[in-house]
Amino acid sequence: MSSFPTLSASAHSGIIDEPKTLIEFVGSGGVGDDLVILIHHLQCACKRIASIVAAPFGTRIGNVVGGGGKEIGEGRDVAKPLDIVANDIILSSLRNSGKVAVVASEEDDAPVWLTDDGPFVVVVDPLDGSRNIDASIPTGTIFGVYNRLVEADILPREEKAFINSLQSGSRLVAAGYVLYSSATIFCVSFGTGTHAFTLDHSTGEFVLTHPSIRIPPRGQIYSVNDARYFDWPEGLRKYIDTVRQGKGKYPKKYSARYICSLVADFHRTLLYGGVAMNPRDHLRLVYEAHPLSFLAEQAGGKGSDGRSRILSIQPVKLHQRLPLFLGSPDDIDELESYGDVQQKVNPGYEV
Repeated sequence: MSSFPTLSASAHSGIIDEPKTLIEFVGSGGVGDDLVILIHHLQCACKRIASIVAAPFGTRIGNVVGGGGKEIGEGRDVAKPLDIVANDIILSSLRNSGKVAVVASEEDDAPVWLTDDGPFVVVVDPLDGSRNIDASIPTGTIFGVYNRLVEADILPREEKAFINSLQSGSRLVAAGYVLYSSATIFCVSFGTGTHAFTLDHSTGEFVLTHPSIRIPPRGQIYSVNDARYFDWPEGLRKYIDTVRQGKGKYPKKYSARYICSLVADFHRTLLYGGVAMNPRDHLRLVYEAHPLSFLAEQAGGKGSDGRSRILSIQPVKLHQRLPLFLGSPDDIDELESYGDVQQKVNPGYEV
């Protein structure tokens, strides 16, 4: 099992050591050179995405990854949506790493096979929350890493690509998210805790700022779009009514905080506790629920669909959707005790 160092103070001077960079941290954790190389290429991709997300519109998007859009005259390409640009950047970086056999992206209909001898499989949501960019609301990248299933190597390429991409979350070897906000934060776990790194713009490096994150056993915040209250099942309505009145197992009134950006809502929950949720069949098991539940569990929290542990759910479709509840263990246990918390009514919301 890999073992990662923590921040320490010099025994003689009392001065806090310089924080490790992401690559220094991963390289010293015993995860193997191949995974270090993969993470290096992934962080480079996310730095590029962070720069693009923060840039004025129309100035840097059209030819970010060498064009490919339709020409509109004078040699200019039509600007691509940012989520497609982010997908292209990540795919290119992972291909260049030489360590990834197949990439399954939320933006693609099918997995993309890169190389036969790559030891890893990557699943990714390149730019979660991209609809919020015009309002400068935080967005993020979510990813999970699996070992390639060598027993599937004899199968046709398309078949083995799907089989590798539909692994259970319990087989993840690493998972993480990158939050693009007032700071750019790379949060990752390799199965021995959850750690967050903040991009230092003076050096261009992600540096360790949140080692060994532990989500509080219980929080005082719930995060959900409660404009959908009247479409919720009775159990979920009763749970929310109870905790916001301070009549639940925790005798204080809960507050609502909802950004409508999964990475941002989860990041706050990871640090402050509580529960972040989408009770309807909306979030994707492979690209969102599995990686974030892995991070939650490694920080002492839980990920649930309202009935079952997320990491125990075997995906059967690449873009399979489900309800998702993430957060403090005591909060998730209390929520599940209400039984009927999965929203079945889904009239189709415009916003």
